[in-house]
Amino acid sequence: MFWADKIAESSQQEELVNDSKTPSGRVHVGSVRGVIIHDVMYRALKRAGKPVKFTYGVDDYDALDTVPHYLDQEKFAPYLGFPLCNVPSPDDKSSDYAKYFMEEFLEVFDYLGVKAEIYYLRDLYRSGKMNPYIDTFLKNAQGIKDVYLSVSKSDRPKNWYPFQVVCEKCGKIATTVTTDYNGSEVFYTCKEDATDWVKGCGHSGWVSPFDGNGKLPWKVEWVAKWNLIGVTMEMAGKDHSQKGGSRDVANAISRKVLGKQPPFHSPYEFILVNGTKMSSSKGVGSSAKDMADLLPPEILRFLMLKTQPKTVINFAPNYDNITRLFRDYDNLLNTYVKIKEENENVELDKTLLPLFYAQLDEEIKPFYTFDISTLISLLQVPHLDIVEEVKKRSQVELTEYDWLKINERIAIARKWLADYADEEEKLVIYFDSIPEIVSELTEDQITYLGKLKETLTTLEKWEGEELQTALFTAMKQLDFKPNVAFPAVYYSFLGKEKGPKAGYLLSYLDKDFVLKRLEEVINK
Repeated sequence: MFWADKIAESSQQEELVNDSKTPSGRVHVGSVRGVIIHDVMYRALKRAGKPVKFTYGVDDYDALDTVPHYLDQEKFAPYLGFPLCNVPSPDDKSSDYAKYFMEEFLEVFDYLGVKAEIYYLRDLYRSGKMNPYIDTFLKNAQGIKDVYLSVSKSDRPKNWYPFQVVCEKCGKIATTVTTDYNGSEVFYTCKEDATDWVKGCGHSGWVSPFDGNGKLPWKVEWVAKWNLIGVTMEMAGKDHSQKGGSRDVANAISRKVLGKQPPFHSPYEFILVNGTKMSSSKGVGSSAKDMADLLPPEILRFLMLKTQPKTVINFAPNYDNITRLFRDYDNLLNTYVKIKEENENVELDKTLLPLFYAQLDEEIKPFYTFDISTLISLLQVPHLDIVEEVKKRSQVELTEYDWLKINERIAIARKWLADYADEEEKLVIYFDSIPEIVSELTEDQITYLGKLKETLTTLEKWEGEELQTALFTAMKQLDFKPNVAFPAVYYSFLGKEKGPKAGYLLSYLDKDFVLKRLEEVINK
């Protein structure tokens, strides 16, 4: 059974699935994993006929703690320590910094078919909805300190209170420390040395903690949100889910102070780019919007779902990863089509459910899965009519929907070549000259090219699979290894050791040209 369906099967109550994000900068594709995991939990519960809602919180009362490298440092440095919703927008279209970055992320929600009810923390604080929780937690400061000490071994000062005021003088929230509460007001100081990344102004005084004048620390705030929104299910990333970590602290506060069981939880792993965890503020990796601009929505959803939530996804949009991602999706879609041909009422099993939940709606709509790697290669061959090549290479009569999906892939292949492909990943065919490196071919490699020319001369069908078979036939006749034979072909046409599937590479080229080039290399 698929992991989300197991969760849905165990549900015994009306559920509210929740997730959240601090919009500290461009939201990276790593954050999409949490969104899709929660969206699929919501869909699985609906599919099981269970009553469920899906909410997504924007933690825009958090402080701006870093100015992303792609923003004007001089403009935004004065706002370090301010609540994100009180920082100006990088453009003149959005009302503020938090809305600017969140609006871009919400475009990705729409693109991926995610239909969550969005709420902003500023609204919960400023409307007074958080007031009862602020009062409760301030009155139970000692109990919260006990939790921090027992769960995370973090000792808070004797006069510490779980609240951060928006300084009335300088506007910062990151630098304020609350040290007293009289039931209606808190006493705070905007400390110069509260953090090592921004200085407070030194102002102090009594102020009401209610109606948006400040915020709870986020682990405490998390508990308040659960109860105010009515959250029953919320997953969290591995960093928050470790023993003694944020989730353990929040769970303990919920039990000790409010006397309530925390929501259902299970950790999920990160998305890494070349082994590096993505960061919104540091700009590491590709943004969610960039990935949405590159990948079709079903493929981007599938990227998040083809791996179990507790397994790391190490993804970078290089040739191998992109082509493998499309190939995995295509294989699953073609498996579904084959099963459906045998049984119209196909039962979606564990292997097919990632495909099902990758769709924007409740329907898997098959299409002819033209290979993305072939399109990437064809687009790099000069003077080639891509539409005619697709027609020639397709094994069925293409429908209007097939062409819709193929044209989508052609656009993706073009964008990948323009924006993501490294020079060594590009297909540069030497049409007008022989690559110099062929002078370094071994005697065995020259012998192989001679046998290959002999085999190809009589080949009737000049197509990828037939050419691939011919390449292997020549290799086996000489009892050579692939690491001898295939580099000889790539060096002859590309001037490098590796390339796309060799049979398909030759199929992109005119037969007379291929035979002539092999003859030239052999006699060089």
